[in-house]
Amino acid sequence: MNLDQFNIPRYLATLPLFSRLDQGELERLAQGCVLRRFERGKLVFRQGEPCDEFHVVVVGQVKLFVLSPAGTEKVIELCGPGHSFAEAVMFMGMPYVVSAQTLSSETLLMTIEKQVVLDEITSNSSFALRMLAGLSRRLHGLIKDVEGYALHSGVQRVIGYLLGDRMNESEEVVSESITVTLPVSKAAIASRLSLTPEYFSRVLNELETAGLIHVDKRDIRITDTARLANYQPR
Repeated sequence: MNLDQFNIPRYLATLPLFSRLDQGELERLAQGCVLRRFERGKLVFRQGEPCDEFHVVVVGQVKLFVLSPAGTEKVIELCGPGHSFAEAVMFMGMPYVVSAQTLSSETLLMTIEKQVVLDEITSNSSFALRMLAGLSRRLHGLIKDVEGYALHSGVQRVIGYLLGDRMNESEEVVSESITVTLPVSKAAIASRLSLTPEYFSRVLNELETAGLIHVDKRDIRITDTARLANYQPR
């Protein structure tokens, strides 16, 4: 991808956060945007560094993580294309509370400066409301995560991850056959679900033995989504 030819205002218009801005507003916002390309394994920022911007994944995958005093890594969030992060910390004027590292062979990030966002909020109340809505969705997602860790077994967490939004759309999952491609390594997903990699693999083996899924590297074929949603661990 040629960054010199990348149309930042046009891309911003594809993001829910900025989709209702007019051309002039998009162009003003674009003045505070910078595109950066990263290789796999590069740190975007470290926990404790100053935060005067937030970020959007254009291409690739980024993990947000923290390290325990013993050096154990805990993945907080996995961010793919179109996913933004660090907005809340930016507004609070705090240092980054997590670290961010790229997971793809090529990752393209858009960094949006704090001041250009504040200027737009001052002049555009609807933009301010969309920012609040985005932060509220993030908070709701974190609450759901804590609820899942506290109330759901490891098997239920893995099934919930594989079925994704299908578990949230209604109380009853529609029966269908789908293939889920894991966007990152199994170890990263296991950490995201607060599971060990070994336990995550055991759960996949259990579901495969039960005839509910077929694992082919990162591709997981779900034979019947309704059966998987209703599976009761042994």
